[in-house]
Amino acid sequence: MPLEGRCTCGEVRYRLTRAPMFVHCCHCTDCQRETGSAFVINALVEAARVETLQGAPGLIPTPTNSGTPQLICRCPSCHVALWSHYGGRTAVCFVRAGTLERASAITPDVHIFVRSKLPWVRLPEGAPAYDIYYDTEALWPPEAFARRKAALGL
Repeated sequence: MPLEGRCTCGEVRYRLTRAPMFVHCCHCTDCQRETGSAFVINALVEAARVETLQGAPGLIPTPTNSGTPQLICRCPSCHVALWSHYGGRTAVCFVRAGTLERASAITPDVHIFVRSKLPWVRLPEGAPAYDIYYDTEALWPPEAFARRKAALGL
């Protein structure tokens, strides 16, 4: 730590001042459509731990199957998605790991929505994988779960 990231054009730069609480590799069809890829890797971190170094990302509400918009923070120039907020909860950022300067420093803790995983994607042997979602309290390490609860005011 810290990890730094940016959009493609470099107008928006950011820093994670603390390690992610947990990392999702999401295979849902929404993520596939939004990224134009087979999945997205999201590093979950408290919004207070995402420090904007340069520029100002725009917050774009995006429809979801749940009916509650996902708020995606995008560069206003190149429109790259840097992080998002789900379920109207802006206290936690789902940082797009691919926008990190050292994306290889992040590995998924869990694969979610594998029911819609593309058939040619092979998950690492032994990786936790769930058809839809999982029980956060059961899977997250206690310290990370405590951080999440504190961030969400639970």
